[in-house]
Amino acid sequence: MDGSKIKDKPVTEEMLLAQGYRKYLGEELDIYYSKDICAHIGNCVLGNPDVFEVGRRPWIIADNAGIEENIRVINTCPSGALKYIRKDGK
Repeated sequence: MDGSKIKDKPVTEEMLLAQGYRKYLGEELDIYYSKDICAHIGNCVLGNPDVFEVGRRPWIIADNAGIEENIRVINTCPSGALKYIRKDGK
């Protein structure tokens, strides 16, 4: 799944926030999460526990990995509960 799109359209912050996603700020990449969509498969936590750690607050720290690593993990989310927006415009 492409974490930068919904129904093949690029996501925007306004779109994601309107759909109930919560924003987790990063220096180069923001990660968005929707608890209402999450299927709790655990790909994120297993994919990179430095970024995604359920017992921590905040539970997502985008800057604990690079852009490409975050994108790799987010794209393994089968439900679409995780999305991202790059700040470099790519």
